[in-house]
Amino acid sequence: MRSILSLLAVLVLFSCAQEPKKQAFQSVKITPVFEDSVSIRAITFLDGRTLAFAGSNGIYGTVDVNSNKVRTSTQYYDSITPSFRAVGGTSEDFFMLSVENPALLYKTGNQGKMELVYTEAGEGVFYDSLAFWNDTEGIAVGDTVDGCLSIIITRDGGNTWTKIACSDLPEGIEGEGAFAASNSNIAVKGDKVWIGTTEGRIYFSGDKGVSWGIQKTPIIADEPTQGIYSMDFFNENIGYAIGGDYTKPDSNKANKIKTVDGGKTWQLVADGQEPGYKSCVQFVPNSNGEALVAIGFTGISYSSDGGQSWKELSEDPFFTLRFLNDSTAFAAGSKRITRLRFQ
Repeated sequence: MRSILSLLAVLVLFSCAQEPKKQAFQSVKITPVFEDSVSIRAITFLDGRTLAFAGSNGIYGTVDVNSNKVRTSTQYYDSITPSFRAVGGTSEDFFMLSVENPALLYKTGNQGKMELVYTEAGEGVFYDSLAFWNDTEGIAVGDTVDGCLSIIITRDGGNTWTKIACSDLPEGIEGEGAFAASNSNIAVKGDKVWIGTTEGRIYFSGDKGVSWGIQKTPIIADEPTQGIYSMDFFNENIGYAIGGDYTKPDSNKANKIKTVDGGKTWQLVADGQEPGYKSCVQFVPNSNGEALVAIGFTGISYSSDGGQSWKELSEDPFFTLRFLNDSTAFAAGSKRITRLRFQ
């Protein structure tokens, strides 16, 4: 019996050792899904079948990822057609947040139309990004108002939202905000949340927004057009952020940073190497934190070594992307949504 068990153990170890390592991507196939006169910077998967999006001119909708069938609608607020750059979802609802004053946050309603659940008006109101920890708790971030970053939180599934008082946040920097470029300057894992800002700082909470601290980074933030544009975490320890300067998109100095300790420390990576400016970075699922894709109006770049080096896969311009699985993603940009098949 012992010899049989030993043989089985050897066979299991041998089969694991022989399991082929996932090959690095060499190319990307781009397939159009939706085209319209809309700028789309915010997409999210509601489940394994449905991609939801919202964009300019009040346009929002869904894509069936199996059939590519698209449904769209237009949201109005009095005489305003809001511009949406932040979306999120729970297992029950889809949420979309407008970018300018007044801030308008909608959720899926029970009557077949979107329901307004939060509004905020005033000088400087400008919301940038939205994310959920779970079906009950979510967070959105906006630019500095009255001396601190604007952060609103829900604890009841998005039915009501409360703005965190400046006295409960780290001291702000005048003009500090977050780039509304791709709905990806908020990253959540477990109970943790990281928010990247235009000042290259990261607001961090380990208890779902109850208490806050600041993580400093070496990313370039000398000009108003520089800072952290996008951030993603593979797990609670491994994170990557990218930025640059959209007015100088070829500049690749101090625009990529990485952490392996949950953001306690951040290091510059691929400094002075490609890519330059990108508006969105995402880890490839099931890649052990080694594979990343970064996109922007400058094209699509890919790393297979944790962001230490990159190669360009396409010059096609986009604003944002999200992975459906470890080889398929959906990307959105000016006037389109596409399916990306990495090979």
